[in-house]
Amino acid sequence: MKAKLLTLLLGGCLSALATVADAAGLTGTLAKVAETKTFTIGHRESAVPLSYYDDQQKAVGFAVELCQKVADAVKEQLKLPSMEVKYVPVNGSTRIPLLVNGTIDIECGTTTNNVEREKQVAFSTTTYVAALRFASRVSDKFGKLPDLTGHTVTSTAGSDNLESTNSLNVSRSLKMSVLPTKDFGEGFLTLDTGRADALFLDDIVLAGLIANSKDPSKYVISDQALTSEPYALMMRRDDPAFKKLVDDTLAKLYASGEAAALYKKWFESPVPPKNINMHLPPSKALQAVWQHPTDSADPKAYPTD
Repeated sequence: MKAKLLTLLLGGCLSALATVADAAGLTGTLAKVAETKTFTIGHRESAVPLSYYDDQQKAVGFAVELCQKVADAVKEQLKLPSMEVKYVPVNGSTRIPLLVNGTIDIECGTTTNNVEREKQVAFSTTTYVAALRFASRVSDKFGKLPDLTGHTVTSTAGSDNLESTNSLNVSRSLKMSVLPTKDFGEGFLTLDTGRADALFLDDIVLAGLIANSKDPSKYVISDQALTSEPYALMMRRDDPAFKKLVDDTLAKLYASGEAAALYKKWFESPVPPKNINMHLPPSKALQAVWQHPTDSADPKAYPTD
């Protein structure tokens, strides 16, 4: 009996030592997950169809599914029998602080990879290519940017959309009153209630907000594309092992056609909660990324349609 007990204790000690030895070679996010057995995904609440809550308050969307594939890869690489995947809502102002302080491990939303943000965080290869446009009421007949001269417009606080809107306002002497709002939902409500005459966001976000509104026929998105916005999954800086895992996971999804299938599911098929179909085929820029993945922050790296 004593011999059997000794064997069990010795076996447990060796197993613990093996676990410590395995974890000893890990750094950054992978070391954190190995220790906590938890992987935390940051997501947006209303960025249909990329990252949002469905009617069951479950995080869903194209970007969320990409991050779930990353979570699967993390669990497999760490050889974890079980790993909890948590979901934390973020917005334009909180996403970077919550990532940097360790509250979330990856952000899966509508975040543009740009040079300024690269000073604080890291980005995966590009997952979607959007363009900054504005939405307005059809009845107002605002076709081009100069039509908004002297009007009140809105965009999301903490976003590059807001920065670009402010920059355009100054550089083109538009004299617009620019009203920051907390998130996409509040921004659209500001437009819907007449407190703003235009909402500046990435075109896919605008399309999702309008498609899920009470009367989509009331709104129109500008034909004029103001900037190019390469979206990517956001991670902590100086964590090359985790970035490699994320990029390798995306590369496999692109090469296998699984990413294209996910795209069709979220952009060209009815999506919850209202079964709205965006009818939005992949752009030439995104198809080019699927063929040749890149994490470039330069908008000029992405061809236009």
